[in-house]
Amino acid sequence: MLLKCSIFFISYAAIGYEIVLMQLLSIIQWHHFAYMIISLALLGYGASGTFIALTKRWLLPRFYLSFVINAVLFGFSVMGCFALAQRTPLNPLEILWDRSQFCYLLELYLLLAIPFFCAANCIGLSFTRFNDQIHRIYRFDLLGAGIGALGIILGLFVFPLSIYTKLLAGLGVSSAILLSLNKELPRYRWFVISLCVCSFPLIFFWPTGQLSSGISEYKGLSLALHVPDAEIISEHSSPLGWLTVVRSPTIPFRYAPGLSLNCFIEPPPQLGIFTDGDAFSPITRYNGDLKPLGYLDYLSSALPYHLLKSPKVLVLGSGGGMDVLMAHYHKARSIDAVELNPQVIDLVGRAYADFAGHLYDSEGINVHLAEARGFVAGSREVYDLIQVSLLDSYNASASGCYALNATYLYTVEAFKEYLDHLKPGGLLTITRWLKIPPRESLKLFATGASALYKFGSNNPGLQLVLIRSWKTTTLLVKNGEFSEQEISAILTFCEKRSFDVAYYPGIRAEEANRYNVLSQPYFYEGASSLLGETRDNFLERYKFYISPATDDRPYFFHFFKWKTIPEIFSLKGKGGLPLLEWAYPVLMMTLLQALVVSLLVVLFPLWIVRRTRSRGPERYKIRVMLYFLFLGFAFLFIEIAFIQKFTLFLCHPLYAVAVVLCAFLVFAGLGSGYSHKWSLRLRGVSRNNNGMAIALVVAGIVIITIIYMVFLPALFNRLLPLPDVLKILISIILIAPLAFGMGMPFPLGLMWVADAIPDFIPWAWGLNGCASVLGAVIATILAIHFGFAAVTGLALLLYVLAVFAMVRSSDLI
Repeated sequence: MLLKCSIFFISYAAIGYEIVLMQLLSIIQWHHFAYMIISLALLGYGASGTFIALTKRWLLPRFYLSFVINAVLFGFSVMGCFALAQRTPLNPLEILWDRSQFCYLLELYLLLAIPFFCAANCIGLSFTRFNDQIHRIYRFDLLGAGIGALGIILGLFVFPLSIYTKLLAGLGVSSAILLSLNKELPRYRWFVISLCVCSFPLIFFWPTGQLSSGISEYKGLSLALHVPDAEIISEHSSPLGWLTVVRSPTIPFRYAPGLSLNCFIEPPPQLGIFTDGDAFSPITRYNGDLKPLGYLDYLSSALPYHLLKSPKVLVLGSGGGMDVLMAHYHKARSIDAVELNPQVIDLVGRAYADFAGHLYDSEGINVHLAEARGFVAGSREVYDLIQVSLLDSYNASASGCYALNATYLYTVEAFKEYLDHLKPGGLLTITRWLKIPPRESLKLFATGASALYKFGSNNPGLQLVLIRSWKTTTLLVKNGEFSEQEISAILTFCEKRSFDVAYYPGIRAEEANRYNVLSQPYFYEGASSLLGETRDNFLERYKFYISPATDDRPYFFHFFKWKTIPEIFSLKGKGGLPLLEWAYPVLMMTLLQALVVSLLVVLFPLWIVRRTRSRGPERYKIRVMLYFLFLGFAFLFIEIAFIQKFTLFLCHPLYAVAVVLCAFLVFAGLGSGYSHKWSLRLRGVSRNNNGMAIALVVAGIVIITIIYMVFLPALFNRLLPLPDVLKILISIILIAPLAFGMGMPFPLGLMWVADAIPDFIPWAWGLNGCASVLGAVIATILAIHFGFAAVTGLALLLYVLAVFAMVRSSDLI
């Protein structure tokens, strides 16, 4: 029992450290580089299989000592390796022209892989040493990971990242202490226990400064702190991000994106809220006097207030409250402000309420803690205006840092839901950063047109307006056709502020590109093409991917096309590289690096030692390899796809990750624990009872998954209005049978390998680790191009192929 508890703790700490490391690296760099680094570091799991295969003759007779050493090393490497990683002068933005950055990147991979390598050694050694208890060991491994996934999300609301990292390191040492109590440990057991106990002070008194995030000099927070006398006045951490509030008394923030150059009203001083060191949202000083807020009428997002009188407004993503202030300034009769992060609401509504003029306490303003899409879907209210403004930083958006973000805010289905919640004549308005050549603006326009078609419109062009300032674009989608009077008001608004009209019903070519003059009227030409008969041809020819995002392919910020690479690199010395959408190439680079590292570190060494004491023909070994590779891919594919499906139902990304990941791992752990009994039940039915058990389990997985793919969307729509607690309970009930079955094929296969060729156990463990890393990357690539339904379908095919590989392997013995 001590061993199982130790495995539980080490698994809890390993998945917790993975999530913490992802957040820390997202703060230091950007999240897509963090994704690449973590993916490669997790190959430590695969490398552990190779290490065990090569050293098991020495390690297995000293199993308890080996486990304890690896657990203690995990604890120290969690702290030390990240501290060393921060000293690595990596700048990912220079990778394409500075070769030394590849060396720094490799150094980072190796440093961050060490904790995962140590944790994987503990589990892999346990599989190899106690191969008659594989199902129980795997059960506690999955249970620890499942509870750890939930624990880290809850814990980060309580503890700062640096403190929680120390707790995870201490948990690794605790697993070593637990196993040190085992009587089978050699005579120097008390020395080992003393060493472990002495490790705690070293971990918990580790200098916190080494864990503080030395963020990239190119992120917004770093740039803001270069201003004289600028200072961080408060910091707040949660799973939703690291918030820093910055005050700049000498040169105050005066954030007004795309402010008309005709505006002579100076914005009031502001406090800046930075999320993960970059995404910016201001808290504007307000004392109840509306006159200083007049500058808000000179933003492109103010257009709808010149078409609606005293509207009922819904602001999605209220942040520091600037859009709420805008609605308040234009005398909206009621304002519903929706914000996902409770700490942001607290900053505006309590911590800096005096500075913000107690805005959220004003009559007619209601603040809702919710995810934007989920709030709309669950609401019965209808509005005159639904407003979505800039929810990210310009730098990150311009560099393509959000290309891997799955967001359900800008999909065709989301637009249709917004239209369903508009009164007749109501407006949906979305403001985004202006990019040249146009990307986001045209993709939004295409999404609006597609949603209007689904909404029943025969001529979407009569319901769309697109304007641009020198820095931003604003799209208006109307529940109804724009009248001549409204078009006249739009033209007057733009003329007074020197904004360009990119599209309105009946626009003439000479009316576009008048004030902020571009070399060509890109926005007008793009919008006109998207509404014309040549739409499909235009989407195909355009240099960026601007086809509308859907709920099945929710990657709105994915604009990359491979055919643009030669042109962009030909402009390398002329400032062309900023046109490259970074995140997608980084994802492909991650896949390539993961494949190469898997071959070099895991598969090649295991291939060298394949002629060990194992028996059976070569093709048999290949089929065993394929079985565990297919299982690793299939499990990850379904898990990732279902996290996305349940995000829409639970209406909160944190709920989805916590509930789905925890439920999948916990019930898969329970399934693993039952797998041995399931195999014994079939002993009299088939000579190959393990093969039969796997085949029946996979058949169940396929049937349940297909049923869910067909019926879950309709079921979710019916159950969406239910309270969150009930929806979480329903989600767990739905996930339980599928996850229970998915937890059985791996231990059943490993138990069969333990009986037939026990030397292959480390091999199977290493292959599963490689598949876990590659599977996460491949699933994202497939979802971007084909959608999550295709990812799920491929997972089912891989499960079926795994069954055939196992059955054929069984016949060869």
